[in-house]
Amino acid sequence: MKQKIETKLVIIIGLIVLLLVPIFMIQNLIDERAELQQQVQADIAKSSSGEQQVIGPFIQVQFIETHTVEGNTTEQLKTLLLLPETLTINSELSSFEKYRGIYKALLYRSANHFAGQFNTEALNELAGKKIKQVHMVMAIKDIRSIGQGSTMRINNQEYALQPGTKLAQLPEGVNIELNFSALLEQQMLDYQIDLNLQGMRKLAIAPIGKETSLSMQADWPHPSFVGDYLPIDSSISEQGFTANWQTNYFATNLKELFQHCVFQNQCEQFKQRSMGVNLVDGVDHYLKSYRASNYAILVLILVFASFFLLEVLRSEPVHPVQYGFVGLALAVFYLLLISLGEHLGFNLAYLLSALASSLLLSIYVAGMLKNTKHGGLFLIAILFLYSLLYGLLSAEDYALLMGSLLVFAVLSLIMMLTRTVNWYHTKSQADD
Repeated sequence: MKQKIETKLVIIIGLIVLLLVPIFMIQNLIDERAELQQQVQADIAKSSSGEQQVIGPFIQVQFIETHTVEGNTTEQLKTLLLLPETLTINSELSSFEKYRGIYKALLYRSANHFAGQFNTEALNELAGKKIKQVHMVMAIKDIRSIGQGSTMRINNQEYALQPGTKLAQLPEGVNIELNFSALLEQQMLDYQIDLNLQGMRKLAIAPIGKETSLSMQADWPHPSFVGDYLPIDSSISEQGFTANWQTNYFATNLKELFQHCVFQNQCEQFKQRSMGVNLVDGVDHYLKSYRASNYAILVLILVFASFFLLEVLRSEPVHPVQYGFVGLALAVFYLLLISLGEHLGFNLAYLLSALASSLLLSIYVAGMLKNTKHGGLFLIAILFLYSLLYGLLSAEDYALLMGSLLVFAVLSLIMMLTRTVNWYHTKSQADD
């Protein structure tokens, strides 16, 4: 070889560094497209419904408390909040998608049934006081999405839902007006609530009952359970998932946190004490495309190393311009992946991009080496490399292990192939 190995190595390293520029530009493009999709989802949420959190039911009693000090009488409006003894919830979610151009948002329709009992014994303390109003309240994060057929029943008597919660800290929701005298007549109050609710991705429910249980079913196969409480059991399949939660006052401390939220406007910790699900996109092509681009430098090094070994072992020089074209073809693979993924989905886009890039490179290599057989071997090798990369992207839990084993295997192969090379003369000792 006319050119020194040291000089060629410096040129190859410089080309790899230069080729990282278009790779970084493609990564920035992926970020921009992902942000645009999030903006579209936010716009869809504004025009339909957003993430949902349900708090309730609870009974709110507003009364007048009279104080007399040195002959002066003052009246003060106070509020008593009564949480349910038992709260049993059954939720069934059906997912659907809304599109705006090539972007989509995942939404759901849920049929939620609440049932349980209130212990009204605490209301006896208000006997003789001036009662302003009594309401049973359900606080809902986005009230626009309440569907038809939502009802409340108290002791099998149906009530018409009214908008609002009468609470400044949790303003959105529904309520019904109750008769205070009727509440005092019975210690246990049965309730049943049917709440049809639409939302985007997330549904969270606050376990405000002394004993709370939640059963949830959905047709979406990629749930991410959210809140401070995980399900006690769950089952996930391609057809959907089922999950069950169970908790109580001792585990949640929600009664005290709820008081802080309503009376002291400290709601952040209370709202975190929820249980529910976030329907995530199991095939986020932007995320997977970005992860694929993170392996670009590894692919470049492997392909360039194979050409460099070809030069060393066969004394066939490869011009830096040819290295550059091969590197650009490898970079364009990621551009094809992101653009095709927006229309075809990640898996099909990856297949087509890998085939296009591999065929282009194999034809170019065959012409560059003037050997069709070598072009065919390179086609097999680059397809195998893309297959390994796809395996790394699919096996999230084992990606680091698989990547480490791949690097070790490639390094071992290179060391075995070059173990007899006389680097000072750029020819193997066997040829001398």
